[in-house]
Amino acid sequence: MNKNYLEINLHTVNDKVKFVSNSRNNPEISIDYFPPIGNGEGYTSLELLLISISSCISTTILTLLRRKTHKNVATLKINTKGIVRDEHPKAFTHIQIEMIFESKDVEEADVKTALAVSEEKLCPVWAMLKGNVEISVSYIINK
Repeated sequence: MNKNYLEINLHTVNDKVKFVSNSRNNPEISIDYFPPIGNGEGYTSLELLLISISSCISTTILTLLRRKTHKNVATLKINTKGIVRDEHPKAFTHIQIEMIFESKDVEEADVKTALAVSEEKLCPVWAMLKGNVEISVSYIINK
């Protein structure tokens, strides 16, 4: 597969706005909207965007911490909230990401450095949203 090319497949599965989608040989996911427009039987597009930025930031930070600084991170949990504007289009005005690290040796300086590199160089989803949506990241390190 060309590294500069990504493709997804998406199609309707009911008479409202429920879709299923997949990429490569991965399992399908369901996308839907809240009633009455949809049936609420899948992720909304904005929820998928929150999942996307959360997983992108997590991937870059874990890679930096584990491979570059050789830190042991047992688990990383993410809680992400998107604040939606009142008017249409119902876009995010602010995304709040809380990261919870379980690690015996990760220090605050490690996380700060990894976050800076993730924001400035490595996370493509953050790069696309930056300048359009305020993004704040907080973290807790549990030893």
